[in-house]
Amino acid sequence: MAYILALDQGTTSSRAILFDEAGAIAAVAQREFRQFYPRPGWVEHDPTEIFTSQMTCAVEVLGKASARPRDVAAIGITNQRETTIVWDRSTGDPVYPAIVWQDRRTAAHCKALEEDGAGEMISSKTGLVIDPYFSATKIAWILDNVPGVRTRANRGELAFGTVDSWLIWRLTSGKLHVTDVTNASRTQIYNIVRGQWDEDLLRLFNIPAAILPRVVWSSELVAEVTTTLGLGGVPIAGIAGDQQAALFGQMCWQAGEAKNTYGTGCFLLQNIGTCFVRSRHRLITTLAASASRRPEYALEGSIFIGGAVVQWLRDNLKLIGASADVEALAATVPDSGGVVFVPAFVGLGAPHWDAHATGMLIGLRRDTQPGHIARAALEAIAFQVAEVLEAVRSETESAPTALRVDGGAAVNDLLMQFQADILGVPVVRPLVTETTALGAAYLAGLAAGFWSGPEDLMNSRRQDRRFEPRMDAAERTARRQMWQNAVERAKNWSA
Repeated sequence: MAYILALDQGTTSSRAILFDEAGAIAAVAQREFRQFYPRPGWVEHDPTEIFTSQMTCAVEVLGKASARPRDVAAIGITNQRETTIVWDRSTGDPVYPAIVWQDRRTAAHCKALEEDGAGEMISSKTGLVIDPYFSATKIAWILDNVPGVRTRANRGELAFGTVDSWLIWRLTSGKLHVTDVTNASRTQIYNIVRGQWDEDLLRLFNIPAAILPRVVWSSELVAEVTTTLGLGGVPIAGIAGDQQAALFGQMCWQAGEAKNTYGTGCFLLQNIGTCFVRSRHRLITTLAASASRRPEYALEGSIFIGGAVVQWLRDNLKLIGASADVEALAATVPDSGGVVFVPAFVGLGAPHWDAHATGMLIGLRRDTQPGHIARAALEAIAFQVAEVLEAVRSETESAPTALRVDGGAAVNDLLMQFQADILGVPVVRPLVTETTALGAAYLAGLAAGFWSGPEDLMNSRRQDRRFEPRMDAAERTARRQMWQNAVERAKNWSA
């Protein structure tokens, strides 16, 4: 049997998933890897551990399906975006740990750029706001703070890449230094209107062009794996940042169609078509993944802490033994009992973009139970998504009539029902919720001829469940106002 292999490199784990010709999952392998927090607000990964965990999963998933490399028609790669790695071109050794997208160490740099009036130029070229979230200030930090690195970068001895570039470099034994348009669009130095690295932005961030990867389409045969780690000769044919991959996997191929992915963070994207449009409400305009090899755009609202709040309940408060236990704990109470949780552990993303906001848990009383806190944590995820969707609705004439959902927390029925309630529109969950990996597989399979075309994929789409809103408008308004009040407190707490 023939398969497409999706390498799904996430923020807390690496996974490999085999998809068959029907788009069904044949086998899955997953490995968590370490998170490093060397200072408050800093988040780092070991790039070598990322690659090793990903390759271990790839070999393991083939074994689970009793498949051989020749059974794999192509590889699609999807990855945590913005995470920044700089490595030596000759040795392949990273010069510094990967600086993760959640990392806030460059907040002062971003504030200085904002005060200098750089926001307008950056937004007009990249569709992005100034924030530590994106790669550019992370690259600059490595160049300026690791001894000798800037000199070596100027000599062309070093390479920069987001995680997709790093994986492909290693998979091709250092022969290929590329990224795709979706990941390039997250660096803050790629002009998404002209489709090229931008000289003005490179000067602004003081980044030498010599370290940059070549940019390719998301669905394109780019190389064959040359490593001997069990995948030699398999073509790499799909590359997309995780959220653009999920948008493609959810088949949001027409303007107005939207999805939300519940991962470590939450990311709501709406397809807006082939014309670049700037947001009026501090959303991001980003390049979408496409099989047509033309620029297509999406509006995005990025929420930094989504499923990570459940991990926090597990690891920090020890309220649950496993992330999957949160739904049962939340179901022990009928509501949150007035508890409101703002999980601004690394600041707030869209639509606030407040790098200095702090987490806040309020409304506690003597009778507050663990279930109330668990329920408030789940509701916090849904409230943040509702804020972003409201901003998206105000931006476009083609507002979504339903929200397609995916990701790990999308299997939580309690969360999905509350999400529909607080949005006031249906929430639609597909049968295959791993749409990030599925999107990468679709992109690779289309480029490799594994599927004949988009219509072939449309015919295989299956819905699992549709959650209809049950909350009345008055209660919805009151609950959202309570949330907004709490958010304002979180934003002002550190002022």
